[in-house]
Amino acid sequence: MAKLKTHRGAAKRVKVTARGKFLRERQFSGCSHILTKKPPKRIRRFRKQVVVDQTDVPRLRRQLPYAS
Repeated sequence: MAKLKTHRGAAKRVKVTARGKFLRERQFSGCSHILTKKPPKRIRRFRKQVVVDQTDVPRLRRQLPYAS
């Protein structure tokens, strides 16, 4: 059987924790565009990573076969 290939786009966007959960950046992670109208609290919130929703986990497991 051939080796499974990792989806490189997904690998660059998702990090796997020690317990096998997937972490992702928030949608607006760069936070470098039109900052004057955004409150500082909102900008700080974008810096943090969040756990990927459970509905997306099966797709990520297929795309990243060696991640966990």
